[in-house]
Amino acid sequence: MKLHDRDKSGNAYKIRLLLSFLNIPYERIPVALKNGRNQVDSSYLQLNPRGQIPTLQDGDAVLWGSTAILSYLALRYDKTEHWLPRDPVRFGQVMQWLELAQNEIQSGLFQARAIVQFGLAGDLQAAQRVAGQALDVLESRLRIEQWLAGPEPTIADIACFPYVALAGEGKVDVSPHPGVQRWIDDFRSLDRFVGMPGTEARCPD
Repeated sequence: MKLHDRDKSGNAYKIRLLLSFLNIPYERIPVALKNGRNQVDSSYLQLNPRGQIPTLQDGDAVLWGSTAILSYLALRYDKTEHWLPRDPVRFGQVMQWLELAQNEIQSGLFQARAIVQFGLAGDLQAAQRVAGQALDVLESRLRIEQWLAGPEPTIADIACFPYVALAGEGKVDVSPHPGVQRWIDDFRSLDRFVGMPGTEARCPD
C-alpha cells in the first residue's frame, strides 16, 4: 500500500491516522508544495487527475480524496465495523459529520490556516467566521457526548480532527468551546494516535 501525502497536509494526515489505528503498514510517498501548488508530474495525474493529495494505491485500487479513502479503508480493513458502523442510523450520523468536514471545516478552519500559514489568497476574517460556525456545530454535540457519531470514535472524528486541532494556526480560538477542547484531548489519548506538526500540544485553556 502506498500513500501520496505531505507532513503538513491535514487531509493526508486523516489517512495516516486511520492507517495507524488499523495497524496497516504502508509506504509514504511525499508530494512537495511550491508556490501553493502540488509538485506533481503526468504519472501522478494519471493516478489523481485533480493533482491533489492524498492519493492511495492499494494493489489495483487507486483512490483520491480523504473522505473516499477513509471510507474505503474502514469498509475493507475494519472487520469490527468500529470506524464505519453498518447500522443505517449510525452510518448516516457518520456521513453528516463528514459533510461538516468537507464544508464548514474546509472553508473555515482549513482556509484560515492556509491563508495564515501558506499565504493563500483569501478573506481571513470570512474564513474565521465560518470556522466559528463549524466549532459551534461541533460544540452542540461534544458538550453532551464524547464522540461525534455514537459511543466510540469513527471516521467522522478522524475527518474533523486535524483542522480543528490546528485551529490556532489559522488564528481561530477554540477556548470558547470546552466540549471541542475536551474532544481534542480525548482523541489524542486514543491508542495508536499519531501526531503531525501542530496537533500534539494541548489546546490552551
